[in-house]
Amino acid sequence: MNDVHGKEQPRYEQAGTAMTCRSYAEYAAMFDLVEDSAALQGPVLDVAGGASSFTAQLCDAGVDAVAADPRYALPPEQMLREAEEEIRTSTAKLEAVQEHFEWSYYGTLQHHERMRQESLKRFIRHYRFAARTEVYLPASLPNLPFADNRFALVVCSHFLFLYGDPFTVEFHEQALRELIRVCRSGGEVHVYPLISLPHFHAYPGLDELLERLLQDEVEVSRVRSRLPFILGSETQLVLRKKAGSDIR
Repeated sequence: MNDVHGKEQPRYEQAGTAMTCRSYAEYAAMFDLVEDSAALQGPVLDVAGGASSFTAQLCDAGVDAVAADPRYALPPEQMLREAEEEIRTSTAKLEAVQEHFEWSYYGTLQHHERMRQESLKRFIRHYRFAARTEVYLPASLPNLPFADNRFALVVCSHFLFLYGDPFTVEFHEQALRELIRVCRSGGEVHVYPLISLPHFHAYPGLDELLERLLQDEVEVSRVRSRLPFILGSETQLVLRKKAGSDIR
């Protein structure tokens, strides 16, 4: 079977959820974040952040930023070992199907791997010495340990929608509502990508799922991403919590 670009569809096998190791620059591109935007002044929450360095770089810049991931229960050296293994594994899998990806951002598979390694170095340095109970919290969707209406910006990269199974539609609805709950009035929730493994199909039933959200309190839009690495992943989901809303 071919994709919309006439290429044979890739198959990217993934057992369990991968530990992401993405950089601040990749986050800025995938979520189309502008450096001096009000949202990036904080507070910022990265959900399912894994070993990505987005939160570390924000904290280093003095921004109130935290990350939530169940793996943050792990000690630094175990996090490092698992992340290094994930980079090796994902690089090998990408090498086998790299012709099915759009390389304008990364240039080469080797540069893609180096970016992962550099991001991991920055993350683990911060993870070792940050007040981990305050910055890196071991938590997972759909139940986050944060107060209502806390964050100006909430991001979730390469988790929601990406794993069609074992996460159900009901899980995704609960998860989106939880992200909205912790977002403050006038703030935004960003989710990327909107496709599912193993064939990178558009997440089925997304329109119906979004219709069940509180549309009178949340503005739902699909906004272009500046990181079209996976074919068909040119857009992100943005949920803007209307000013004056108090969703619980």
